Amino acid sequence: MSKQFLADEAATEAAGAALIARLAPSSIVYLSGDLGAGKTTFVRGMLRSLGYSGAVKSPTYTLLEPYEIDGREIYHFDLYRINDPEELLLIGIDELMTSPALKLIEWPEQGGEIIAPADVTVSLAVEGTGRTLNVCQSS
Repeated sequence: MSKQFLADEAATEAAGAALIARLAPSSIVYLSGDLGAGKTTFVRGMLRSLGYSGAVKSPTYTLLEPYEIDGREIYHFDLYRINDPEELLLIGIDELMTSPALKLIEWPEQGGEIIAPADVTVSLAVEGTGRTLNVCQSS
């Protein structure tokens, strides 16, 4: 596990860019933290480092924002509004979890056993005017 202090939004984006460079294309990344902790900002940094220049928004209401960047598929999930993990079966989460896409999952605890286990878990927490980042690689 690595722990790092992120002073601002730019540092959070830079940390996301640094992580994505180390991930396999079909990795599953859990993003944990309270509302406003910087999860979507971290994802924005990941996508920007791959050359994506469009808007990066939290898929809180859509559950999923898919991206294709230079032939690479990336799925950004936000499960915050899921009340029952079984709801995810209605959107075909089982097929999405087995696809070759990179899967970035905010609020993974809402998915229960329905979602695949993480390869990497990213935890963000507000600390003063910045954030604390913890990254844990699954074994």
